[in-house]
Amino acid sequence: MSKNTETIRAWAEDNFGAAHLSDIRRIDRVVTIGEAMAVNAGKSIPQLFASPYDVKAAYNLFKNEEATLENIQAGHREKVRLTMTSKGIYLLIEDTTTMSWSGNEAIPGLGPIGNGKSGLQGFLMHSVIGVRWAPEIFNQAVEKRPPVEILGIVHQKYFVRQTGITHHGTETNWFRKQRARESTKWLESVTELGEAAAGVRYVHIGDREADIYEYLWACYEQGHGYVVRAVQNRALVNEAGGTKEYLFEKAEKSLPLGSFDLRLRSRGGQGARTARLKVSATRVVLSPPKNSKGTQPLECCLLRVWEEKAPEAVEALEWKLLTDLRVETFDQALECVLQYATRWIIEEYHKALKTGMKAEDLQLEKADRLFAAIAIKSIVALRLIDLKEQVRIKETQPAEESGLTELELKVLRKTSAKPLTTVKEAALQIGRLGGHMNRKADGMPGWITLWRGMEKLRLIVEGVRMAQDLN
Repeated sequence: MSKNTETIRAWAEDNFGAAHLSDIRRIDRVVTIGEAMAVNAGKSIPQLFASPYDVKAAYNLFKNEEATLENIQAGHREKVRLTMTSKGIYLLIEDTTTMSWSGNEAIPGLGPIGNGKSGLQGFLMHSVIGVRWAPEIFNQAVEKRPPVEILGIVHQKYFVRQTGITHHGTETNWFRKQRARESTKWLESVTELGEAAAGVRYVHIGDREADIYEYLWACYEQGHGYVVRAVQNRALVNEAGGTKEYLFEKAEKSLPLGSFDLRLRSRGGQGARTARLKVSATRVVLSPPKNSKGTQPLECCLLRVWEEKAPEAVEALEWKLLTDLRVETFDQALECVLQYATRWIIEEYHKALKTGMKAEDLQLEKADRLFAAIAIKSIVALRLIDLKEQVRIKETQPAEESGLTELELKVLRKTSAKPLTTVKEAALQIGRLGGHMNRKADGMPGWITLWRGMEKLRLIVEGVRMAQDLN
């Protein structure tokens, strides 16, 4: 879970040391900035370094024309993609988030966001996170989505909208057409990765924004799998003839294969709870949209996941999912549903980038400098959400396998007055330092609480080291 400063340097070299920059000194500077951001997550650039020279060097790096998103992340992405050539199943969890800044001064290179409100500017960021999927988790009770090994960023792109707002505050026709092209970011994440190696299966996981016919078709052409939440009631190819059928009506007619319990996170003002869900599966053939060029009818499977009886004053959960797999059994359907449930990881990732790393608090004069800084923060943010996943994967292992140094574990045990024999017990105590109450009903601490606990533990350990030096 935790890494000492020496190990964080090694992590930074592993993720930024192969950046595509022409000067080795600039590569070393990216490594140094990545290390500082990992040690002091969320701090401003002047607060990252004790030396004014290092602060100035960071600003100079962000100004350099070579310091682009692609160049800075090149080594990290290559490392992740190389890992994904080993035999196995890899989920590609993707989504788009809006990065925003407000104020009276315009930042050159940013564009309008939201409804074009005066002073609000920013860009869209589309990210694809690769994780390793382990089929053996189906030997365990379901109830909550299984933990996954987070590998890193497979693809990331920034998209700046062009100004297209009239003086009445509405979008022009040109701007509406331009916005429609933003959907190409989903296709790029498929075509850039290319076909999978032998024995490797890629599965794209997307929410309703991913329900784009051309995107599903691109997955089909590249041999990629997908589990995407359907939002469009698409027309179906009726092979038997007769009345025209539509996707949602077909889902309603399908019979359940079985049911299972799934722990739901808090959302929309509703607290966390366990829902009893049914799942059905039916084969469908989607009709391509009239304006879709180069595509044909697409055969896939439609999964319906629904809650028949929800608590009072709570909206019943229902998902309609499209997958490339031919699902015929309950276990196959359940695996697809649990794969879709990992989508929340990217929600946590965006929160880690904005809340933990405070990416939107950056104060830089031009967009390209913001892009360079956020390219580094985007990778560092993965360390925050990986904390919780690593705890779940290793929770029964000895505490010494937690990643804590010998001194950190010794100090942690001292704060607890308990032996802390397993990774789970160590994580609970770190959560306690971060404000977790450790009540049975609370469950395991989340990544924010773990992160805060690690920050506090690090400060205590630094105090212990200073006291040792004084003696």
